[in-house]
Amino acid sequence: MLTRKQQELLLFIHERMKESGVPPSFDEMKDALDLASKSGIHRLITALEERGFIRRLPNRARALEVIKLPEAYSPSMQPRRGFSPSVIEGSLGKSPASTASAKPAPAAADNSNSATVPVMGRIAAGVPISAIQNNTHDITVPAEMLGAGEHYALEVKGDSMIEAGILDGDTVVIRNGSTANPGDIIVALVDDEEATLKRFRRRGGSIALEAANPAYETRIFPPDRVKIQGKLVGLIRRYH
Repeated sequence: MLTRKQQELLLFIHERMKESGVPPSFDEMKDALDLASKSGIHRLITALEERGFIRRLPNRARALEVIKLPEAYSPSMQPRRGFSPSVIEGSLGKSPASTASAKPAPAAADNSNSATVPVMGRIAAGVPISAIQNNTHDITVPAEMLGAGEHYALEVKGDSMIEAGILDGDTVVIRNGSTANPGDIIVALVDDEEATLKRFRRRGGSIALEAANPAYETRIFPPDRVKIQGKLVGLIRRYH
């Protein structure tokens, strides 16, 4: 029999792998379970492994496999958590670019429960690149991915968010807005000229832009240097 925290972690790992195909990072597990440190996650994973619910895959960093679930499992049991990408696999259809505009357009739903979202250029998941460009083309996404508000999409360049399941070449769908909660993955505009995709944190009176790749350092800025341009709500991946 699993403890409540063991069950919450097991279901969190299971749901994340169903949605993105990538196990969550230890930081994401810690945040999802409201634990103070990653040492608690290590103990929970060891307990789940000993009980035969998960297996660590050799020679692969942070690779986990869910072997079985609790007998009484149902989707309603999944724990509260932050963002995990809803990955749409397949080709990205392109339509001719509309009149260039830096302002995201409201998503326009059609009769097949889909919506059109403007792609506004590239966003860096790594060292920041040039700020968000003008509308280059549109993509169609499921309407249920979006919810209320205005949305836009950006093509990801870089690997600093790979442990959040966001890869170089992915297209991220962003809900336009200027506020975020700690732990949200956001589009941040630094010094009004450099845009980057990072996890939002607060460090005292400063803003921390946190990568999901240990090869990249967390960058700390005073609040007046960072503008939030929106929060990540979905992800589209194309396989060649």
